[in-house]
Amino acid sequence: MFWFRWKHLIKLTVIVVLCILCALAFTPLKKTIHLGLDLQGGLRALVELEPTPDNPTITPDLLEEELLVLQTRLNGLGVNELTFSKVGGSRINIEMPGLKDPEQAIGLIREAAVLEMRPMTKGQVTRAQSDPKYDAYKVSGPPVITGADMTSATAGSDPAGMPAVNFTLSATGSKKFYDWTKRNVGNPLPIFLDRKLIEAPTIETAISNQGQIHGGFTQERAVQLANELSAGSLKVPTKIIEIENVGPTLGAIDLQKSLVASLAGLGVVLLFMLAVYRVPGFLADVALVVYCFLMLAYVALFQVTLTLPGIAGFVLSIGMAVDANVLIFERIKEELWAGRTTRAAVGVGFKRAFWTVFDSHVTTIVGALVLYWLGTGTVKGFALTLLVGTVFSLLTAVNVTRAFMDAVVDNDLATTPALYGA
Repeated sequence: MFWFRWKHLIKLTVIVVLCILCALAFTPLKKTIHLGLDLQGGLRALVELEPTPDNPTITPDLLEEELLVLQTRLNGLGVNELTFSKVGGSRINIEMPGLKDPEQAIGLIREAAVLEMRPMTKGQVTRAQSDPKYDAYKVSGPPVITGADMTSATAGSDPAGMPAVNFTLSATGSKKFYDWTKRNVGNPLPIFLDRKLIEAPTIETAISNQGQIHGGFTQERAVQLANELSAGSLKVPTKIIEIENVGPTLGAIDLQKSLVASLAGLGVVLLFMLAVYRVPGFLADVALVVYCFLMLAYVALFQVTLTLPGIAGFVLSIGMAVDANVLIFERIKEELWAGRTTRAAVGVGFKRAFWTVFDSHVTTIVGALVLYWLGTGTVKGFALTLLVGTVFSLLTAVNVTRAFMDAVVDNDLATTPALYGA
């Protein structure tokens, strides 16, 4: 008895609370909605992996491994909307929206960041530090440890307050490093980065699992070096075969035009529903607003990078929601023409139209899943937005609109067939 008396109020309250929570999730829009490269400008780079004698073939596993290294390395730039996608069997497409220093990104893509600690005598170190032409790497011994022995690296400062890189070694690296430093107390510890001697401190005591690299770094270079060491080294060289700068002006124009087009399309749809279906059309328009709140909350909470294809998927899913309402309302009109009461027509109309609506949404969901599975880059973004939008449109068309319709019909607020377009 309690449910039948208060069910409409409870359903409407749940919908209102849901809308409020969604609004809190996506406001303010400028901070919660992340724009992609095509909307805010930035850098797009197409990178090709080149085979080597050790790796004569770029296998799918090697491509995945190199993609993860680049992803870890470039994420240190502080750009949240980086996207990486495989292109063919040996290329990686990288999009870096809003990047302020493209040269830094290009450097991180190209550099190998191979760190080595190799033994040298005091005389060799002195000569290397006084003669820039002296090839210290050539006269040094086999590496004691390399960047592969490191488990983490972070930017910090040395005892004098100068920028430095603190690192932690793996269990195997720690043992090798401890045994070697214990035997060489008082000798130099030459540190090479990409075959260049950057520092040669004196070993004062045996070192186990932690150490520090310093030597005239700037803060930016310390952060970059820490990122490179944390990411590890690329197993094969990379070649940037294409670089495209997307200006923020072009992105702003695209964003403005896409928003205007989306709002115009949404406005036409709202007016059409109101003119043709009247009371149900008005309730469907309100349900569409609820749908928009759900989609914006999804984009904000899951930090979805919004691109032009993504906006297209968003608008297309709005069309799916309207299409579902059209099917239901036409069925209600048929029941009214058959002589049923308004309350009976609404109940039967929703029940008999449900499977048609469900089937149409399922086919779209299947298509979106295939696109997401087989697509790359922006195609995946379009597919994912369409997939989530279709699920939300089914929810709002079947549940939210039904809640509004039941509240109106059961309280006899609109019972004339003409108010339902019949």
